[in-house]
Amino acid sequence: MPTLIVLQHLDLEGPGRIAGVARAHGWTVEVRELHRGQAVPAALEPGQALVVMGGPMGVGDLGDPRWPFLAAEVALLRRVLAAGQPVLGVCLGAQLLAHAAGATVAPLVVGEPPVRHREVGWGAIHLLADPTQEPVLAGLDPAETVLHWHGDTFTLPPGATLLASTLACPQQMYRIGGRAFGLQFHVEIDADAVAQWVAGDAEFVRAANGPDGGARILADTARCMPRHRVQGDRLIANLLQAMRPD
Repeated sequence: MPTLIVLQHLDLEGPGRIAGVARAHGWTVEVRELHRGQAVPAALEPGQALVVMGGPMGVGDLGDPRWPFLAAEVALLRRVLAAGQPVLGVCLGAQLLAHAAGATVAPLVVGEPPVRHREVGWGAIHLLADPTQEPVLAGLDPAETVLHWHGDTFTLPPGATLLASTLACPQQMYRIGGRAFGLQFHVEIDADAVAQWVAGDAEFVRAANGPDGGARILADTARCMPRHRVQGDRLIANLLQAMRPD
């Protein structure tokens, strides 16, 4: 039975549907709560795959004593990439993986002159690859609505393949080799988690979307979640199939 090692950075951003779909497909799920003092593994063992979740910290916080686990995660990700082992990064995890692979991570800006932008709430991603050539995209439409919740972005890592974009943030989904994937958006959430994020991250939501931003996200969640749950679980299942250890 393969094992999914999940690195979690705060209580609000656990593996959610990733864990549920993994268990339904025969995986064991082991969550390491780094914010509660659990250690980053030194390496992946045979039969294991890695998932790195999101969080409010960023690559720019490497070396910050509040988050001592970030440097250990980058070191692990570099070892995983060098060994061709399976890994999925979600939001912060995608940025850490990109950084480990040689990309530049920086605040997201848009326009000319460039201004700071936070991509928060429901919005469309556009797929950039043919699902017949990219099995992780099988069953998805050319555009899918997903939840965004970030203020940083990254350049495409050397040798990576870009799989999905938005206008504001081109790097939304990428693949490195055959078994390393980054998702800038959140595929793991359910409606209860969105409500917790809106309440727990209210200042960030207001900075991104104004004083009524939280209410609009909740209204959009009621409209978007039924389809997202089907398509999100499909994407998770596709990713897990690609990441299944030998």
